[in-house]
Amino acid sequence: MGKLVTAAEAAARIADGAVVTISSSSALGCPDKVLAAIGARFEAEGHPRGLTTLNPIAAGDMYGVKGIDHIAKDGLLVRIVAGSYPSGSSNLPMPDIWRMIVEDRVAAYNVPSGILFDMHRDVAARRPGVLTKVGLETFVDPIREGCAMNAVAAAAPIVERAEFAGETWLHFPNIVPNVCILRATTADERGNLTYEHEGAYLGGLDQAIAVRNHGGLVIAQVKRMTAAGSLRPHDVRVPGHLVDLIVLDPDQKQTTETPYDPAISGEVMRPWASFKLAEPGVEKVIARRAAMELRQGMVANLGFGISAMVPRVLLEEGHAQAVTWAIEQGAVGGMPLTGFAFGCASNADAFMPSPNQFTYFQGGGFDMSFLSFLEVDVAGNVNVSKLGKKPYLTAGCGGFVDITAHAKKIVFSGWFEAGAEVSLEADGLRVVKPGKFSKFVDQVEHVTFSGGRARAIGQDVIYVTERCVIRLTDAGLVATEVMPGMDAERDIVAASGGRVRVAPDAVRMPLALLSDGPMGWVP
Repeated sequence: MGKLVTAAEAAARIADGAVVTISSSSALGCPDKVLAAIGARFEAEGHPRGLTTLNPIAAGDMYGVKGIDHIAKDGLLVRIVAGSYPSGSSNLPMPDIWRMIVEDRVAAYNVPSGILFDMHRDVAARRPGVLTKVGLETFVDPIREGCAMNAVAAAAPIVERAEFAGETWLHFPNIVPNVCILRATTADERGNLTYEHEGAYLGGLDQAIAVRNHGGLVIAQVKRMTAAGSLRPHDVRVPGHLVDLIVLDPDQKQTTETPYDPAISGEVMRPWASFKLAEPGVEKVIARRAAMELRQGMVANLGFGISAMVPRVLLEEGHAQAVTWAIEQGAVGGMPLTGFAFGCASNADAFMPSPNQFTYFQGGGFDMSFLSFLEVDVAGNVNVSKLGKKPYLTAGCGGFVDITAHAKKIVFSGWFEAGAEVSLEADGLRVVKPGKFSKFVDQVEHVTFSGGRARAIGQDVIYVTERCVIRLTDAGLVATEVMPGMDAERDIVAASGGRVRVAPDAVRMPLALLSDGPMGWVP
């Protein structure tokens, strides 16, 4: 039991100026008790000071698991490099970390999650940093923001363009972590860790190796402890020689508002009839049309927002297992969950460590990706990562840039206008009240996806809205399908300020998309 310490004792071992890597995905796998202890120690002692954190996926959320907000304090946190950040409703207070970012009180960077995992692997192997094409011509690229989220970050770049073997790459020099904080379910007395109640493995193993290989400190928060030798070797995901300290938190939740659900951790299989279908409405219509791009046996990636409804569309059609879903937290197959459990899946075929899942995504091994958009510009660029007026409404890029870098086909889903009132009728959709503004703009605020690069490498890109289906072509954004009930000139061309044109041979979207029951789709 020599590795067992209190959260306060673990926090006391973290030195000033440490680079701390944190394994988490919002509330999923968040070592919240340890983070809270670090914040409490700083309030009491003024230490540790000057920390940098590496967060491949967000630590904490806005709905009860504070995560990174525990240490979002002046003097404690000076730099944060994160794939994503806590995000949520505009009705909730801005998280402390976001307030620090917008007030330029911390150097903040948004680095694609997969690249951050790559950085840990290259640090561990003592290679000279990550060389990648992921992020070229997006906000990740130094020709744009270079991942910087504010002025203080822009003054200290962490990525550069490099020429190698006659090609242009992005190079991320090493940032060496010397503390790792991760979470598991069970630890034995030697520090071996198993994840039987977790909804994902995330990247804790890679993060621990990166720290151990540089002589650092690895802290594991777990729900329970058991005797040495009592864990099955095949079940151990992080071996004990990588773990220095163990902190117990018997009350740690699986994810927000879920203390423990064995279906999330793959211990039981839910009846398929127990999953809720997509709620009727315009967004379901959009998700239905997106689903029509699928074929039996495909492997598809899934993002947040309207796209997350697509598996429920397949469920209603009686084809829940026609497609294998792969999500960035690591689940493969089954039914991806929504709401607070997003990032988890029930009835999964397998759970992969997130770094391996991102290797698969970055190389484009899957058939299709379903993602959402905040805005699209005339070049086909997509923004999902920045809203200047209310930044915490978006989590940042997460795995979006990794996933889209080499995807064969991308289906973006979203509303044509923000705040429009649209009536759903048996014979079509009609705009009752125009929106506040079009989602199709001259230039997006943040380039999370590059339309120009997509055309250059031959990606198939479509944008599905309630009014039409738009394709990215060399001639710009062209609506090739129009929803029944829509006036193409008024509701598409004029509503977009002429940024979307309608193809002369545009066809009508199927009326079956509007049906009350299943639409009769066969993959």
